[in-house]
Amino acid sequence: MLDIEFASKKLQKRFNQEKELLKAFGQKRAKRIRVVMTALRAAPSLGAFAPPYSPPHRCHELTGNRKGLLSVDLDGPYRLIIQPLHNPLPERAEGGLDWNRVTTIKIVGVEDTHG
Repeated sequence: MLDIEFASKKLQKRFNQEKELLKAFGQKRAKRIRVVMTALRAAPSLGAFAPPYSPPHRCHELTGNRKGLLSVDLDGPYRLIIQPLHNPLPERAEGGLDWNRVTTIKIVGVEDTHG
């Protein structure tokens, strides 16, 4: 099972208490967050979200100054930002993240990564 940590106690409280989740993100986004978190908690590793298995969540690696983070679609331009918590990051022989060996992640936040 995928181990999930949070970037802050405040974020953890928001994600684990329904009232806080709705207050912070609204009905539509809160519903998507619940769906994604249920899938993450049930996954044996992040490999269950790796392309081509990622739809409908479309989990993908970010680039540039966001390298090392991953993005999961929520609604509209909003994404759940996660970070693999491995040091060093597991890599495939041909390069890139070995999603199947990522077993611990940190929820960094929810944001619009396009603006």
